[in-house]
Amino acid sequence: MSWGTELWDQFDNLEKHTQWGIDILEKYIKFVKERTEIELSYAKQLRNLSKKYQPKKNSKEEEEYKYTSCKAFISTLNEMNDYAGQHEVISENMASQIIVDLARYVQELKQERKLNFHDGRKAQQHIESCWKQLESSKRRFERDCKEADRAQQYFEKMDADINVTKADVEKARQQAQIRHQMAEDSKADYSSILQKFNHEQHEYYHTHIPNIFQKIQEMEERRIVRIGDSMKTYAEVDRQVIPIIGKCLDGIVKAAESIDQKNDSQLVIEAYKSGFEPPGDIEFEDYSQPMKRTVSDNSLSNSRGEGKPDLKFGGKSKGKLWPFIKKNKPPPPPPASASPSAVPNGPQSPKQQKEPLSHRFNEFMTSKPKIHCFRSLKRGGATPEDFSNLPPEQRRKKLQQKVDELNKEIQKEMDQRDAITKMKDVYLKNPQMGDPASLDHKLAEVSQNIEKLRLETQKFEAWLAEVEGRLPARSEQMRRQSGLYDSQNPPAVNNCAQDRESSPDGSYTEEQSQESEVKVLATDFDDEFDDEEPLPAIGTCKALYTFEGQNEGTISVVEGETLYVIEEDKGDGWTRIRRNEDEEGYVPTSYVEVYLDKNAKDS
Repeated sequence: MSWGTELWDQFDNLEKHTQWGIDILEKYIKFVKERTEIELSYAKQLRNLSKKYQPKKNSKEEEEYKYTSCKAFISTLNEMNDYAGQHEVISENMASQIIVDLARYVQELKQERKLNFHDGRKAQQHIESCWKQLESSKRRFERDCKEADRAQQYFEKMDADINVTKADVEKARQQAQIRHQMAEDSKADYSSILQKFNHEQHEYYHTHIPNIFQKIQEMEERRIVRIGDSMKTYAEVDRQVIPIIGKCLDGIVKAAESIDQKNDSQLVIEAYKSGFEPPGDIEFEDYSQPMKRTVSDNSLSNSRGEGKPDLKFGGKSKGKLWPFIKKNKPPPPPPASASPSAVPNGPQSPKQQKEPLSHRFNEFMTSKPKIHCFRSLKRGGATPEDFSNLPPEQRRKKLQQKVDELNKEIQKEMDQRDAITKMKDVYLKNPQMGDPASLDHKLAEVSQNIEKLRLETQKFEAWLAEVEGRLPARSEQMRRQSGLYDSQNPPAVNNCAQDRESSPDGSYTEEQSQESEVKVLATDFDDEFDDEEPLPAIGTCKALYTFEGQNEGTISVVEGETLYVIEEDKGDGWTRIRRNEDEEGYVPTSYVEVYLDKNAKDS
């Protein structure tokens, strides 16, 4: 099967076919080029996507990625980044192994095709010129034969005519002989050219054209093989990165399998655990028996002749029902005749409308615990250095983290000091390398930094020891406040219940409860106020409501009045304030707006 023998007369069609083959090759190159652009674009989009969802450095987002699920997500993003890199490899390999190679081959193919068809056209032109020469000699031979025939007929006519002279006859005979000789020469020339043309034609159709067409056929077959090899390379380029892409996908699966829900739950506990104890049980308030209370001169509470109920809390249970006050609702001014629960420093709760206990409990469970320092933070105050604005457990974590950071800095400075000391020893042994005295200033500076860091570490370690030592005590206090020590508090709770629901005649009973309440709270009062030195002012406050401090340890304020703060709310709902050197006492924290002075507090 050869184009030279089978397609000897299809020169023009072969020319068109080979040009079509080159066009197909160029189209395939364009296809691969667009594929590389798609791969690059896809890789770029994947990288941008991975970068977009990476956590920002030194941000709150970065702290949230300590959970195993978030770490798995980060691993997924990193694997996607590597996945994008493999698509870039596909693009690069296709460009270098297919596009560049085929583009160079196309140029070579065009040049080879041009030479082959040039040889074919040259052979065509040669055979056409031989054919034209043959046609010319043939026409000349035909013309000479006709001329010789006419000359012979003319001679015979002249020779038969008796009136023609002998000279004219001889002249006609000579002319016929000349024409006859010319016809013979034309015949010989035509025969020679014909033989030559037949030879050239045989060479053309059986030698030159087959050879040229064979070269064109081989060229076309090489083109077909080359495009097939390029398609194999196209697939191999993809196949080469499949193992790496598989590793990327395996990495994503491994990251997903590393997610530990129990560990994440523990991290949530460590992140948000306050260290406080939950509130205790609510005492049962028995309304089935009418209870009357006789007013005596020894009672610490004022008479309620008006029959209006008043809320009271005992010293140990003073914070017990405060969580049930509705949020975002400012407390109304207390009644003029009310007192802070018949206790020297017991807090007086604002009056509230009766609500179902379950509703108040739901509000308490869904509300966030109030921390007194948060109020100052909302007003623009800075975070205290000792993290006292945080719950005990969170404060302990922050202090421990700070101590660890300081220890790392100390170790870093010590390593630097050791390096400078070694360099100084080298300078002492080899003075030509440097002046040892030039390092004294740097060495002193590093030593000073180490000393500062150690002092800072001791300060934070002291705070940490204080937190770790006081954390159980604080929990104990919270348990007392929340009602776990109910053996002391039931009378106070019953009094609160009686305040909310007074008897029809406005009188109260339970004198023993009053006596036990006074006894317990007087002990608390002695513990909290004995041997206290005057405290410096740590800020100011503005009274939001009028408060009549009728108990010992409290102070009366008028709405809009500005006073000095000498002690923050310790979580019991009271703030200690001062009007002048002689007048100071406690007011409910919800009645004032506090403005802490950070500098005064630190000093």
